[in-house]
Amino acid sequence: MSSHQDIPAVDLQDTSPEEAAAKAGTLIESLPWVKRYRDQIVVVKYGGNAMISEELQDAFAQDIAYLRYVGVRPVVVHGGGPQISSMLDRLAIPSEFKGGYRVTSTEAISVVRMVLTGHINPQLVAKINSHGPLATGLSGEDAGLFGGRKRGVVIDGVEESLGRVGDVVKVDPSAVLDHLDAGRIPVVSSIAPDLDHPGQSLNVNADAAAAALAIALKARKLVVLTDVAGLYADWPNRDSLVSHLTADELREMMPRLESGMIPKMQACLDAVEGGVGAAAIIDGRVQHSVLVELFTSKGIGTQVTAS
Repeated sequence: MSSHQDIPAVDLQDTSPEEAAAKAGTLIESLPWVKRYRDQIVVVKYGGNAMISEELQDAFAQDIAYLRYVGVRPVVVHGGGPQISSMLDRLAIPSEFKGGYRVTSTEAISVVRMVLTGHINPQLVAKINSHGPLATGLSGEDAGLFGGRKRGVVIDGVEESLGRVGDVVKVDPSAVLDHLDAGRIPVVSSIAPDLDHPGQSLNVNADAAAAALAIALKARKLVVLTDVAGLYADWPNRDSLVSHLTADELREMMPRLESGMIPKMQACLDAVEGGVGAAAIIDGRVQHSVLVELFTSKGIGTQVTAS
């Protein structure tokens, strides 16, 4: 970590002694968690509503900068589903989903690349860098970071084509590690070169890409931002929110999950089975949910651990 970076101060002026003590108490509560995650890699998958609300974008950028300043080594992986859908609609290119995955035609893949790498990535980098020269943008196509292979999806026992959609089957984290060692925050867009068709790109699910990268980096934790409060054991019963479960318990639940939750929970399961310390899905619609998850004893959302 760069030693010249100062930890941001909390302004305790112009507050009553009681308010100042409450603020100090909040900071002290986070101490065990700051100690736990200091110098550890935490991979955060950014997406959903947190990505399209200006207020939530700003709060997310603050969270990521804060992590870096207190000694955590954050890595951000982002998708861009809402923005991709919007651009495809604007260009009158049909958009279809199968089993929770976007079908990506040859025509659509250029739009996916443009939105992910040309628009969302630099925008997020700029947001984080408003708090200091910390973040740097990367694509899964850069320096052999990701290698992809086409995949389909099985629906009712039949495999359906997803077009230019793939799985991340190879990760070379060298470029990300180089940036981390230089004290930077890598911000990675979820697109990958097609290993079987040189020169072609694949749209890869950002949840799965984040899990694959977290495994390759031997991350302490994977945090997935989503548009719900967490995993519900009996959706839509909102009293059935699960705060913690093991990999075995999650594997047993997977066949009963809503299709949109499957990629996210599969990413958590893959990460934990691949050696990541823990994985959590949290509500990206809540400001500063990343800090609440990492630096409070209760956390937020649903955490998955090996046992």
